Amino acid sequence: MNQNTTQFLTLVRREILRFVRRPYNTFLPPIITNTLYFSVFGVILGSRIGEIAGVSYLQFVLPGLVVLGAISDSFENASFTIFHGRWNDYIQAVLTSPMSNRSMVAAYVSASALRGVVTSLLIVGVGLIFTSVPVANPLYLVAFLLVITTLFGGLGVIGGLWASDFDYLTVMNQFILRPLVFFGAVFYSLDVLPPLWRNVSLLNPMVYMVNGVRYGMIGVTEINPNTSLAVLTGVTVVVLSIDFLLFKRGYGLAE
Repeated sequence: MNQNTTQFLTLVRREILRFVRRPYNTFLPPIITNTLYFSVFGVILGSRIGEIAGVSYLQFVLPGLVVLGAISDSFENASFTIFHGRWNDYIQAVLTSPMSNRSMVAAYVSASALRGVVTSLLIVGVGLIFTSVPVANPLYLVAFLLVITTLFGGLGVIGGLWASDFDYLTVMNQFILRPLVFFGAVFYSLDVLPPLWRNVSLLNPMVYMVNGVRYGMIGVTEINPNTSLAVLTGVTVVVLSIDFLLFKRGYGLAE
């Protein structure tokens, strides 16, 4: 194992331990929140709505809730650790190490993506209490989850570098990301929308993420999954490139 790999794994390990050691802040909230979602939207409303696209309403909304948890936690993890490191100046210990900028970004994004995946599994675990959880296309499911969590880990790095106080992080997560997900066909099918609003919805990138994970889990999608995956992969590469460039220039890292 060469020096670069050792440095990368060390930083990844530190970032993983940072959120694993705080389970009440990391793992408990998505469990409680999604238990409420499943109880209200799945059980109470689902019994009245019936089936959508040939599956129960609870199974239909499950992939969207998985996406919501995955992107929220991967974004939050990266943005918080970068901003908190800037705020308390301990990120300088990483910046003065012999690690390359690419290794630093890769470590922060990898740990954040892992947290997003773990959150996804927790949500699926909660879902199993209420319904069966099919996996129709496992390769697509894994691919979409990895791309989505990596993408939002990368966006979290940008958010952590840009934020000037903790309110910025709250605004981005609570007032930008979450509304986009809720209007991303999580709780409804695009087919129930009038043509105009259906076309407007297609401008929301979350629609493609939700439909991709939905295709992986229940085999139902309203958008070509190959096209969605290709576009999301391209966007992820662009975002990571921006991360590398920002670290190289020291944006937000040096006063």
